[in-house]
Amino acid sequence: MQYWLFKTEPDEFSIDDLKRKKEEIWDGIRNYQARNFLRDQVALGDLVFIYHSSCKEPGIVGIAKVIKTAFPDPSQFDSQSKYYDAKATTDNPRWTSVTLEFVDKLRIIALSKLKADKQLESMYLVQKGSRLSIQPVTDDEWEYILNTYS
Repeated sequence: MQYWLFKTEPDEFSIDDLKRKKEEIWDGIRNYQARNFLRDQVALGDLVFIYHSSCKEPGIVGIAKVIKTAFPDPSQFDSQSKYYDAKATTDNPRWTSVTLEFVDKLRIIALSKLKADKQLESMYLVQKGSRLSIQPVTDDEWEYILNTYS
């Protein structure tokens, strides 16, 4: 099993939305490196930190589990979607989705706390310029965060 951090904007889709729906397609990823993680590495049963970004207090807010792996993102084919991609076809899709299942809502673990923690100084999330919406989390980082902050 691997661990991940998936970013979302809470006004678009929050941990509360995932909790209410119980499971949801994680769509709209339009970065090739993030897409490659979804397509090539995210596996069934992997656990994911849900991270709220672009908000007053960004941070880790919950946990989800991958229950369906790498399939073509349906939003790339929907001309009404803001994630529509005219170059994508059903024969040659460009973007990938997974389905997540809600596991737990956490008290927010603020980015400022994570950045200040010397134990996490090599975590992808706290690196200067880190903006990727799908990020790997090491086993040690996952365990440390849960044991220290939740």
